[in-house]
Amino acid sequence: MTIELFGYIAAFCTTLAFVPQAAKTIKEKQTKDISLAMYVIFTIGIAFWLVYGLLINSMPIIAANIVTLLLAGTILIMKIKYK
Repeated sequence: MTIELFGYIAAFCTTLAFVPQAAKTIKEKQTKDISLAMYVIFTIGIAFWLVYGLLINSMPIIAANIVTLLLAGTILIMKIKYK
């Protein structure tokens, strides 16, 4: 097993964790119980992780953070839109 495989497994698990919240938020269009500050800070952090992954050319980091940025960004936009 290569070291990069651990990265892909970690990326898959942590990214997959956002799917239920994003699906629920999109379906219900209800975000009152979601912290705006948390999602702003988190989304910024994910964007920096993506840049970091690009700079070191790490596909697990790049792939995970593209997907997570899309999911967290969707939730953040909906939080702002449906507050």
